[in-house]
Amino acid sequence: MASPSSIQLIDAALSCTGPFALSYTDPDQKWLIRGHLISLLQDFPSLNPSIDTFIHNDGTTVNLLKANGDLHVSQSSIAVPLTIWLHENYPHMAPLVYVSSKSIYPIRRDHPFVDPSGATASPYLQTWLYPRCNLSVLVHNLAKLFSHNHPLCFSPASTFAHPSLVSKMEAMDRLACYLHHDMVALRAKTEEEVEGLSVVQAELVKRDNITSSMIIGLEHERLSLKQRVMGLMEEADILMNWLKIHDKNSVNVVLGGDEFEDAFEGVDDESKLVLDYLAADRAIEDLIDELDEAVKQGVVTFEMYIRQGTNATSRICWSLWSLSAHLDVIQPLYLRRNSGGLHRIRLSK
Repeated sequence: MASPSSIQLIDAALSCTGPFALSYTDPDQKWLIRGHLISLLQDFPSLNPSIDTFIHNDGTTVNLLKANGDLHVSQSSIAVPLTIWLHENYPHMAPLVYVSSKSIYPIRRDHPFVDPSGATASPYLQTWLYPRCNLSVLVHNLAKLFSHNHPLCFSPASTFAHPSLVSKMEAMDRLACYLHHDMVALRAKTEEEVEGLSVVQAELVKRDNITSSMIIGLEHERLSLKQRVMGLMEEADILMNWLKIHDKNSVNVVLGGDEFEDAFEGVDDESKLVLDYLAADRAIEDLIDELDEAVKQGVVTFEMYIRQGTNATSRICWSLWSLSAHLDVIQPLYLRRNSGGLHRIRLSK
C-alpha cells in the first residue's frame, strides 16, 4: 500500500496549475499516470514520487513526475539507485530510466543495458507498447535484469535459473545480455584487427611512395643515359669523319678493311683508262724488282731472268705507246677529297 503522503503529493502535482504545472495536459492521461504511479509505489515502497524539471537532448525543458529511490534486486547484491521519469507523452512513450552511480560503486563499463551516463535501455523499454506495458512490470523486469547483470561495479554470483523455469521476458533479457557481451568482445577484436590493418596500410603506402620515387629516378636516369649515348654516337661520327680525312690507316683498322683499293676513281673514261695503264706499269716494275731479288738469292737462273725481263720491257713499251696514242701530254694529277673519302683524278689533254 502506497503511503498517504505519496498519494497526496501525486494528486497535488497533477492538479497544480500556473508556472509550476506539470507538462501532462490530457485529464485522462493524468488519471492513468496517477493509477500507474500508485501501483508502482505499492509494489516498490523504496521508491518515492517527486516533481522536477527535465531537459531533453534538444534543450526542451518540461516539468515531470518522477520516482526515485533504491531498487533492491537481490539479497546478495547492493541496491541500485534508480530514477524513473514519466515522459510528457506517457503512457504512449516509454518512461526515462536512469541509474545513479555511487562514489564507491561506479557504473560498470560496457554494461549491456546501462551507458556511462546512467541512461537505461532494457529490452522492455525498447519494446514499450501501451497498454501491454506499465511502470510496475518495468521495475520488476529491471530488478530481475540487474540481479543477473548488476549495473554498478559489483559482481554477485549469477542467479540465472534453468531455462525451463524462467519467464519469456527473463529469457529475452538473458539472451540480450549474452549478445551484448559477445558484441563487446567482437568489437574489441575488430578494433584490434582494424588497428593492425591500419599499420599495414601505412607501411604499404610508405613502400609505394618509395617505389614510385625509385621508378621516377630510374626513368630520369634512363633518359639521361639515352641522351648520353646519342651524344657519344654523334661524337663518334665526327671522329670517324675526321679520321677518314686525316688518318686513313686508323680508319682501316677501325673498319677492318682495305679501302685504298677503291680510294681512287676517274671522273671520265680517259682518266679511267690512264689509271688502268698506270696500274699495269706499276705491276711490271714490281715484277722486275722481284726478279732482281730472285737472281741475287739464286732462286731464278740468269737465262730465266733475261727472258722474263724481255717480256716485261715489251709490256712497258706497249703501255707507253698506248698512252701516247690517247694523250699528248700527261698533266699533273689533281686530287680532291669528298665526303666518302674517295680521291678523284682528272687527266686532261
